[in-house]
Amino acid sequence: MTTPSSHARDVLSIEIDALIDMRDNLPPDFDAVVEMLLKVQGRVIVSGMGKSGHIAAKIAATMASTGTPAQYVHPGEASHGDLGMITAQDAVVLISNSGETKELADMIAHTRRFAIPLVAITKRASSTLAKQGDYQLQLPEAREACALGMAPTTSTTCTLALGDAVAVAMMHLRGFEKENYLTFHPGGSLGAQLMPVSAVMHTGDDLPIVHEATPMTEALLEMTAKGFGVAALIENGRLTGVITDGDLRRNMDGLMSQTAADVATRTPTTISPGALLPEALGIMNSKKISALFAVDDQGQVQGLVHIHDILRTGVA
Repeated sequence: MTTPSSHARDVLSIEIDALIDMRDNLPPDFDAVVEMLLKVQGRVIVSGMGKSGHIAAKIAATMASTGTPAQYVHPGEASHGDLGMITAQDAVVLISNSGETKELADMIAHTRRFAIPLVAITKRASSTLAKQGDYQLQLPEAREACALGMAPTTSTTCTLALGDAVAVAMMHLRGFEKENYLTFHPGGSLGAQLMPVSAVMHTGDDLPIVHEATPMTEALLEMTAKGFGVAALIENGRLTGVITDGDLRRNMDGLMSQTAADVATRTPTTISPGALLPEALGIMNSKKISALFAVDDQGQVQGLVHIHDILRTGVA
């Protein structure tokens, strides 16, 4: 008796085999396509109909988020005015498993009329789309994973993977780094994971700062007023120590008669303003502290980051 799990394994096996085939037999035009797209002055327009359209939209989104200006255009809308979105500075990637999707006809004709580079992603090398394309990225000959062998499953998986391969290859060749990725992902957990401490740290008058000779009566007022449960001991702009709630408890006897220098911890844990928020959170968790002073290479205090600042970004 077959089970849902056995069907799932069959589907995954069929699709995995197709992906391995495509990996071992990359389309001959793959390198040429990547090199051409890297030179595009405008955008990469990606399109397809039905399930291929959904895959096209995802490929365009992946390219756009990894440094390649890209846009999905619906072929039906293209035939009713949106062809104007496609310029001679662009390149077009059209997806059709059969290569005979009639809704793509106007887009194909548009690219031919204005000499716009056309990349055809299709299974059939003899199809209209493949013949009209300047570049062909042929999908592997593999059966669809559905019970009828008709619903787009294996073909869409291979197309999506092929699109990822193109996008990531361009990403590497562009030298696209984490900092660039953050520019396109400012919101949500992805953006937060790549956000530097400097983006959320408190600076200037918000910082709780005391000096070596500051009486603890004044230091306590400073800590209370700023509300971080910590104060920085500063001399000539450099961080020479910190006072925490723990330091206050350890020095309760005669606390009010002491100076900030008497109470401060002299080897505080710090972080660079350019460090990423997950690193700051990891340090806080391992040290069981709730705030870190950010200092530059010369030990000059640049700011303070509190654990609440980090958690508000959605890192954890």
